Amino acid sequence: MSYSQQKKLFETVKRYQSKFEPKELSDFKMLFKRHIDDEDLDKLSFERLVKLHEKYHLNRPKKNYDHFFKKSDDE
Repeated sequence: MSYSQQKKLFETVKRYQSKFEPKELSDFKMLFKRHIDDEDLDKLSFERLVKLHEKYHLNRPKKNYDHFFKKSDDE
């Protein structure tokens, strides 16, 4: 775990605060305060942050629209 990983996770998870359950929100606020104070998260805290990230952040594949912009051979 590095500070840069921690920072990226917080930036991503922060967008989903409105979807959190009350318990998750209180955990996130506590973790975020520790992050603001430039503290490295311990192993358990980092795992909680990763679980929040996995639960709310969906990595959707980007769609390929190239077939719309290519000229067909019939023309």
